[in-house]
Amino acid sequence: MDFIELKISVLPDYADILVAELAGAGFESFVETPEGLNAYVGAGAWNESRVQEIILKYAPLTTITYTSSLLPRQNWNEEWEKNYQPIFIGNQCVVRASFHHIEGHFPYEIIINPKMSFGTGHHETTSLMLEMQLGVDHQGKKVMDVGCGTGILAIMACKKGASSSDAFDTDEWAVENAVENCRLNGCGITKVQQGTIDEVTLAPQYDIVLANINRNVLLREIPQYAEKLPAGGLLLLSGFYEQDIADLQKVAAQAHLSQITQKTKSKWAALCFQKQG
Repeated sequence: MDFIELKISVLPDYADILVAELAGAGFESFVETPEGLNAYVGAGAWNESRVQEIILKYAPLTTITYTSSLLPRQNWNEEWEKNYQPIFIGNQCVVRASFHHIEGHFPYEIIINPKMSFGTGHHETTSLMLEMQLGVDHQGKKVMDVGCGTGILAIMACKKGASSSDAFDTDEWAVENAVENCRLNGCGITKVQQGTIDEVTLAPQYDIVLANINRNVLLREIPQYAEKLPAGGLLLLSGFYEQDIADLQKVAAQAHLSQITQKTKSKWAALCFQKQG
């Protein structure tokens, strides 16, 4: 499958909001650049009219321009290797590509070759989820990873001692990539499937549910995540802005989930809920 590369020239302050807008328009992967932002969408899902609407929405607020071009699939690795640097979650975790060489020891080392999938750890929502996972006991737990992207969260669960994990994504390339990354990290306990939560084969219950996806999907699916949790089970969420927290808290409360953790970074947010008995 070929992709469209959208190169946006804009001030850094607007990069995050554009990621959210473009994710809602079907874009699947993002790279921040010195000029602004590069975004990628499958050629079949490219909608220039929708992109123009988004650009025009912010044009009165800042100088913003864009160009688009066809990016054949085989050229993607060369593109991300130019921009992809290791990231560190405190002194506990390093996320790196297979071609990086890291000095020093970290309790958790995750190898991610992202291809076109979202979730390298560079975006605030992924790093927030990893931070929350570092504070959660995964030992012997069954984990579900919704919209797994590169598989990074399922891999962290594996490295923290989860007994099994079911990960799924709607994008064919993300599934292929997650399988590859699980193999690179020796995570044989992780089963990766393609489809929505209504389409894939899942266990009756999970001790931990991870969901780093957009606000609208979370608002719609939180009740389904809650149904998969036993009393005391944990739901970790990200992929939304601080301004969305109240809406998510309301839906979670209706699903008998009580909040136990909240984290924010650069206007993005992450929440951890526990299923009430």
